[in-house]
Amino acid sequence: MCVLCVFPAADEVKDVFGNARNGQYRLLKIVIENEELVLGLTKPASRSWEEDYDALLLPVLEQDLPCYILFRLDSSNSLGHEWIFIAWSPDHSPVRHKMLYAATRATIKKEFGLGHIKDEMFGTVKDDVSLSGYKKHVTAQSAPLPLTAAEEELRQIKLSEVNTDIHVNTTKQTLQGVAFPLDGEAMNALQKFKDKKLSYVQLMINFEKELIVLSSTESTEVKDLPKRIPKDAARYHFFRFKHSHEGDYLESAVFIYSMPGYSCGIRERMLYSSCKNPLLDMVESKLQMEVEKKMEIDNGEDLTADFLYDEVHPKQHAHKQAFAKPRGPQGRRGERRITRRPGDGQQDDD
Repeated sequence: MCVLCVFPAADEVKDVFGNARNGQYRLLKIVIENEELVLGLTKPASRSWEEDYDALLLPVLEQDLPCYILFRLDSSNSLGHEWIFIAWSPDHSPVRHKMLYAATRATIKKEFGLGHIKDEMFGTVKDDVSLSGYKKHVTAQSAPLPLTAAEEELRQIKLSEVNTDIHVNTTKQTLQGVAFPLDGEAMNALQKFKDKKLSYVQLMINFEKELIVLSSTESTEVKDLPKRIPKDAARYHFFRFKHSHEGDYLESAVFIYSMPGYSCGIRERMLYSSCKNPLLDMVESKLQMEVEKKMEIDNGEDLTADFLYDEVHPKQHAHKQAFAKPRGPQGRRGERRITRRPGDGQQDDD
């Protein structure tokens, strides 16, 4: 088999895609195994594309595992044969698998050649991607009909793919824009945090329910903050940093994304990373909460008052004075002079 995202196999994968574009295959199935994209089975054409469609496609779709399908039509354009790109993501497949496939979707299409892909479908049940489902999809594309649930999910995934690009010759995978909703308890806690009724809110991802849920609202001061950072799991933290700056008392909302390195699995790191920005966008737009500092840490040891102060007020601005004091005469050096304030009988050093 051909392995994608492993350096030695990159040329071989391109060769397989090249043969497919030249019409050697009717169907390609691409799957993820051991966190690597691999080319699974291939099927040759035997009849017309409509006669081959259900007979070749439906038997290779598994009920609990996602995959990608490239199916060749009999039509062509100026680049060659035209294909249907099908993203199969059944409802019962693990959410981690769904996210991994979402992360690599744009790459597969780019490497195969966007100009060869005539249509794209997303399905969670076989009816979505059957020949009948495909024809309904074509009809829907040409008419202003309401989107089905599957089509709406495809639209959302496409939006999340704008900045997702994993090349064949890279091993770094990134997810952007995958958003899990907040449950009601978490939303209420953030509202209380905004209203200054809570000083600290910790959120976590419930992978089974695909939700961001409340983990803790324990009363927290700066000295307590390092103890709130788990050493074996990722978390999102909202902390109200109470401090003085240039004579003013401030309560700054700070967002902390804690990820304890490689003690967390790759799927957990990817999910927390991908959900971070949508969470912050929701907090800032829907709750109208100003987050004055956003930071990422791998442990809580450095979360001291001085560290937070320097993060909220970077050093180049921290000591800026409203009015700069004129420099004294530069020509003479000597004893420190004694000056007297008007109306003051005491002498001070200047």
